[in-house]
Amino acid sequence: MTERLVLCVDDEAVLLLALRHRLESILGPGYKVETALSGESALKTLDGLSAAGLEPAAVVCDWRMPGIKGDTVLREVRSRFCRTRLILLTGYTDRDDLLALDSELGLAGILQKPCDVRDLADLIRGQ
Repeated sequence: MTERLVLCVDDEAVLLLALRHRLESILGPGYKVETALSGESALKTLDGLSAAGLEPAAVVCDWRMPGIKGDTVLREVRSRFCRTRLILLTGYTDRDDLLALDSELGLAGILQKPCDVRDLADLIRGQ
């Protein structure tokens, strides 16, 4: 059985580590959770996936990060991987901006920080 890859992107290392462990526990052995501490790191990971002919099952991304922002990361994911579920996990609350990004990219979901990780897992699974 091939593991489905989930890439989580956030500039808060402690949050990212906790999210990874919690998601791995909830999603179970059919999923592998990778992390990136920046938009730049996420794009490098995506380059590696593209080169290997792999497509992530889901990308969970914070919006507000130093350097490359989450909306840029999600746009790049969408341009490379049409079937990948895109999930925005953010503390940002401008509803109009969030809805515009959702309309543009067809997000699987938008969750406000902090969120229930079980809800996030459901979005990753497509439930």
